Amino acid sequence: MSKVIGFVMVGTNDLEKSSKFYDAVLVHLGLKKVTITERYIAYGHGSDDDHVKFYITKPHNKEDATVGNGTMVALSAETKEAVDKFYATALENGATDEGKPGARSDGNYYSYIRDLDGNKITARCLVN
Repeated sequence: MSKVIGFVMVGTNDLEKSSKFYDAVLVHLGLKKVTITERYIAYGHGSDDDHVKFYITKPHNKEDATVGNGTMVALSAETKEAVDKFYATALENGATDEGKPGARSDGNYYSYIRDLDGNKITARCLVN
């Protein structure tokens, strides 16, 4: 088994509102909706189950979605420009700033936001 991550899932209290947010933001990372149900929406590069997917979901236990302290999801971007667009679009659609786009201590290019439910999401471009 060569994969470390099978999929990533973040909770939401408003699936429709969260979907509109992620539709606008994830397009910059080349992600689109690949599965829609009453409980969750999956985004990915394709519908192949072997690919890692990013899910927004109503919690299974029917309790409110909450954020984890220290929890963060990092999404890959092809270019620095994609990271910049992810960040700007996220803020334009109601996200809060958690770190402006720029190079970090590892030499790679990141931006950090909190989505509409408070989940911390970063876009990262590896710099060669």
